[in-house]
Amino acid sequence: MARIVIAGAGAIGASIAYHLALAGGEDVVLADRGAIAGGSTARAMGGVRQQFSTAPEVRLAQASIRFFEELGSPFFDQVGYMFLATTEEGLSEVEARRKLQAELGVPVERIDASTVPGLRTDDVLGAVLCAEDGVADPPGVTRELVRRAAEGGVEVREQTAAAEVEGDVLVIACGPWSAELAAERGIELPVRPLCRQLLETGAIEGLPERLPMTIESETGFHFRRRGDKLVVAMVDPSPRWGFETEVDESLFPDRLARLVHRYPPAAETRIEQAWAGLYDMTPDAHPLIGWAAEGVYVACGFSGHGFMQSPAVGAAVAAELLEGETSFDLAPYRLERFGEGAVFPEELVL
Repeated sequence: MARIVIAGAGAIGASIAYHLALAGGEDVVLADRGAIAGGSTARAMGGVRQQFSTAPEVRLAQASIRFFEELGSPFFDQVGYMFLATTEEGLSEVEARRKLQAELGVPVERIDASTVPGLRTDDVLGAVLCAEDGVADPPGVTRELVRRAAEGGVEVREQTAAAEVEGDVLVIACGPWSAELAAERGIELPVRPLCRQLLETGAIEGLPERLPMTIESETGFHFRRRGDKLVVAMVDPSPRWGFETEVDESLFPDRLARLVHRYPPAAETRIEQAWAGLYDMTPDAHPLIGWAAEGVYVACGFSGHGFMQSPAVGAAVAAELLEGETSFDLAPYRLERFGEGAVFPEELVL
C-alpha cells in the first residue's frame, strides 16, 4: 500500500487522517510544521451550517452535519443558524436560498425572530433558521480527530514539514499555505490568503443557552455565544489579502455598535479580546479537491468553510485515495474547472 503523507494538521488534514485510519489505511503520516490545530483552525469562528447558496456546498455541509451531531457537546452545540433580512432585496435573497436548500433536503424554516430572547427585531422583515446547524469548537474537534487517527495507526508528526517526510502520495491540506507547498512541486494553485478578524466581548449576563448563530444577511455581520460572551465577525471594509494577521482595532466601535443594535443586552459590554486568522480563498469560493499531479492530491481553498465541511471532505478524500473513487460527487471541486471556464461562485462567505 502506498505511503500517504498529509500536509497540515488543521481540520481538513485531521479529518482526512481519521477517515483514512477508519477505512483501513495502513501507512499514513499526518505532518504539520507547527502544532495540531495551530493555524487557521485555531482562529476559526466555529459555525457549522448547511445554508449555502449553491448546491455543491449544501451537499458537502449536509454530509458533514451528522458527524457533528454524533460528536455532540462539548464539541458541537446544535443551537441553530439564523439569517435575518432587513430589506426587501435581502428578504428575496434569503427566500431564494431557503427554497434551494429546502429542495435539497435542508430543514430550513421561516421563523419569527422575535422569539429569540434579547434580539432586536423591529427592523427585521423576515428570518430563516435551520435548527440542525450550530456552533462548534474547531481546535477541540480537530484534536479529537487526530487522537482517533493516532489510535487507528496514523503517525502524527508536529513541528515537521511534510516535504521532509518520504512518501508515495502527498496530500496538500494546509489551508492558506497550500499554494506555497504546491509550488515546490511545480503546481500552481489558485489559492491566496485573506485575513479575517474576530472580536470577543466581555461577559454578558443572561445570554440564552440556545442563542443561535445570528447573521444579518445584507451586511454579513454575525455573532455567536461562547460561554458567557459573544464572538462577533464581519467582512472588512476592504479585503486584506496576504499573510499578515494583525487586528484592526479601528473597527471595534463599529462592530460593537452593530452588536448593541442587534442585541441590546450587550449595551454595557466591551471588546475584551480580538484575533485574526486566514481564509484560503479560491476565485469562486469553492474548494480544490482532487489530484493536481502524479502523487500530489489537494484538499484546500475552502474559503472559510473548511471546518464545517471537514467531515464530508475527509471521508470522500480517504475513499478516493484508497479505493480510487468515492460515492460523493467531487467533480465541482476539481482544479481543472478553472481552465474550463466553470463559474458558479458561492455567495455566502461570512
